[in-house]
Amino acid sequence: MSDRLNEYGFDTLQIHAGARPDPATGARQTPIYQSTAYVFRDAEHAAALFNLQEVGFIYSRLTNPTVAVLQERIATLEGGVGAVCCSSGHAAQIMALFPLMAPGRNVVVSTRLYGGSVTQFSQTIKRFGWEAKFVDIDDADAIRGAIDENTRAVFCESIANPGGHIADLAAVAKLADAAGVPLIVDNTSATPYLCRPFEHGATLVVHSLTKYLTGNGTVTGGVVVDSGKFDWSASDKFPSLSQPEPAYHGLKFHETFGPLAFTFHGIAIGLRDLGMTLNPQAAHYTLMGIETLSLRMHRHCENAQAVAEWLEKDDRIESVTYAGLKSSPYNARVKTVCPKGAGGLFTVALKAGYDGCVKLVDSLELFSHVANLGDTRSLVIHSASTTHRQLTPEQQEAAGASPNVVRISIGIEDVDDIIADLDQALTKASA
Repeated sequence: MSDRLNEYGFDTLQIHAGARPDPATGARQTPIYQSTAYVFRDAEHAAALFNLQEVGFIYSRLTNPTVAVLQERIATLEGGVGAVCCSSGHAAQIMALFPLMAPGRNVVVSTRLYGGSVTQFSQTIKRFGWEAKFVDIDDADAIRGAIDENTRAVFCESIANPGGHIADLAAVAKLADAAGVPLIVDNTSATPYLCRPFEHGATLVVHSLTKYLTGNGTVTGGVVVDSGKFDWSASDKFPSLSQPEPAYHGLKFHETFGPLAFTFHGIAIGLRDLGMTLNPQAAHYTLMGIETLSLRMHRHCENAQAVAEWLEKDDRIESVTYAGLKSSPYNARVKTVCPKGAGGLFTVALKAGYDGCVKLVDSLELFSHVANLGDTRSLVIHSASTTHRQLTPEQQEAAGASPNVVRISIGIEDVDDIIADLDQALTKASA
């Protein structure tokens, strides 16, 4: 099938890409290879694997057959050349930056990010000697002004969590390209069904597999996908990829592996030394989830559009951020960035304020109050008191998580039931 990948549609690829009948048993579904290590044919075979002269399985911290299928499937759906799966979405962000950064280097980051990502970029990466410069990702001058000689990447979300804002990826990619640095896009909220960032000029894509790709709240995982289009040797900014690697006897990743340089580095160095490994059972669950990705995302978008339109007309609501609404300043971008829909995630500001948000969350019956999104179930959370609690009021405002705002992730239930639950909870919250 690999010879005909470009001939198949998305719905076919989400089921078949990367998967082949098990050669030992003929099993049609990808087995869970719950094995730590793999037997070498002989000493020469082992040496070739460790020297990166041959591709194969050594140890499951590095490579695993179940995980390998998932990596190929996601890379195919995103239009990339390779992917590296890891233990969480946050792990994927560190894995993406690891080959690019060094002490004293910085990454230009959107202010519209998940609260945990804001903390990771503003606090945690300082321990590596890295710096994050936060900018309004819609402000080209701000991005251009933040990029300096020590910048090694630009980072944003395609559909921002929690507000559902859609980034102008092509415009941001041009700014990054002009500076000779990669654009890294977190495509978790959109998935490759709604948005393929590589088609807009992105270099790397990261996902939290935990969300829509698995889609059922059973997995914690992440992935970094490489477009294979960036010239890592065009400057001296990325020595990890362009210069000799001491651990592999002076091998130069970009010179040796070409478009797959970043992917091979992610496995041979990133997983080897950071150890952020995805377990095979989680990979198996995600593979099964991806088989219905297009069906679920279509319903998520359909339901979210209906719910957002209903909420926008309600007198108890101050504002709704869903980009699918004609009133949204991001509505025009839906057709170009996310032509199949604006996703299932957005925020709602209540006239009843902070206390009203708390009452709403406590009064909902169909919605689940959890710190997750992208589930088949409708989910709700008050970001200011939970996921974005660690941020300053200014950071909360910039991220779209003000005190009177709740984030809702619309599921694939009957839309009338979703609206009815919101209606009764709003009545109690506004009393």
